[in-house]
Amino acid sequence: MKNLPCYLVKLVIPTSVFIAAMFVIALCLVGTAPAFADEDWRKLHEEVQAGRIKPLGDILDGLLRDWDGQVIDVEFEQEDGRRLYEIELLGSEGQVVEFEVDATTGELIGIEGNDINGMKRQ
Repeated sequence: MKNLPCYLVKLVIPTSVFIAAMFVIALCLVGTAPAFADEDWRKLHEEVQAGRIKPLGDILDGLLRDWDGQVIDVEFEQEDGRRLYEIELLGSEGQVVEFEVDATTGELIGIEGNDINGMKRQ
């Protein structure tokens, strides 16, 4: 650093301190994220075991019996007091369709996407 102009030394030192601080903060946040995820999945598992939520396997079996596609994403959400599985299927023509299923009853409550009818099984 001896050969760097004064204005570069002032810029390099605070920047490196800032980067190091951001790295430490990121490690702390990443380190706690799996613990939260584990707890969420544990609670979901307990709800399924207690019979308050339908197992994902049952939901997927019913969905794939009526619709043709490959599962590419599954999310569990609570929306307006309802527990939902949001399931995305990739159709044979490359279309992506999202299905919203009530996790408590197994009822299909919404479908969004392109060429939805092209994925309906006959």
